[in-house]
Amino acid sequence: MIIFWLQATKRVGESQAKPIFAVARGLNLSYFGDVPGYYLKEILLPCAAVVMMTVNAMSKSQATPLPDFDSLWDYDNPADTEARFRELIPGSAGPDNVAYHAELLTQIARTLGLQQKFDSAHELLDTVQAMLLKAGNRAHVRYLLERGRVFNSSNKQSDATPLFLEASQLASDNGLDFLAVDALHMLGIAAPAEERMAWNLRAVALAEKSKDPKAYNWLGSLYNNIGWTWFDQKQYDSALLVFEKGLAFRIKQGKSVPIRIARWSIAKSLRMLQKTGSALIMQRDLLAEWEASGDEMDGYVYEELAECLLELKETAEATKYFALAYGLLSKDEWLSRDEPERLARLKRLGQAK
Repeated sequence: MIIFWLQATKRVGESQAKPIFAVARGLNLSYFGDVPGYYLKEILLPCAAVVMMTVNAMSKSQATPLPDFDSLWDYDNPADTEARFRELIPGSAGPDNVAYHAELLTQIARTLGLQQKFDSAHELLDTVQAMLLKAGNRAHVRYLLERGRVFNSSNKQSDATPLFLEASQLASDNGLDFLAVDALHMLGIAAPAEERMAWNLRAVALAEKSKDPKAYNWLGSLYNNIGWTWFDQKQYDSALLVFEKGLAFRIKQGKSVPIRIARWSIAKSLRMLQKTGSALIMQRDLLAEWEASGDEMDGYVYEELAECLLELKETAEATKYFALAYGLLSKDEWLSRDEPERLARLKRLGQAK
């Protein structure tokens, strides 16, 4: 075979000799000079081309896969998430990764929206919009979702709702259950109040029957949203039942923070049902768990502790927790923008300066 290689290189050049050599080994050829010109042109070279195409395809398939950016999300820290996503941009650029690159940019836009950088988010989504013809349906759905989310976060629900509707339809038409549930869930937030329950229930129905685990995992958030929809309608018994269902789901998932949030929601519902003693016990347990965990403290636990204690006429202790709640929650940009009266009340009752 060494002689064959030398002869092949001399006759056709090294670039063509490599694939011919590979084919020749399979055919047990040992002397290149005996290969007729017709056989070389019509048999070996075409076979060699197939070999090279196969080798190239295998090389691409064995290349390092691009990271699953969904798994890199930290919704409590959008700035950190943005930085992680931007590190992926250089490796995702190029004609072979248009869909991935477009989807990645939509998620960076989402991090910007969560930081209230709405103009920057829209500018980035304009870039994605220009890529959609080549990026495919999934990228298109993500674009619609994130454009809608930016509108919703900037209190432009009338602009957001049509985008979520289009996203839900496009995702459903293409079997993208995870994104279809996401779009329905957003309609359960952005649609007019009287329509939200119906959208949430549609999202639950799809998540429960879907074979996509990522779609199924939406159920925890959906139970939470449905519970708060009932709560906002002052249907506290119904809210409590759904929050308890959500807690059971979160326990199956085994993630501590969502479990605590579900328990907090149950406790708040109990307080609204005049079961303040039970609610206070739950909130004290949550406080102890949060402090023991080493996680960043949740100001909403302080707030509910204060509300329970105020109702039970434990004024001095209530004042302490109102002050603690204000100290944390006043740093929340969203709460400051959307509920200034709530913060003002915490400040007043906590006698904070």
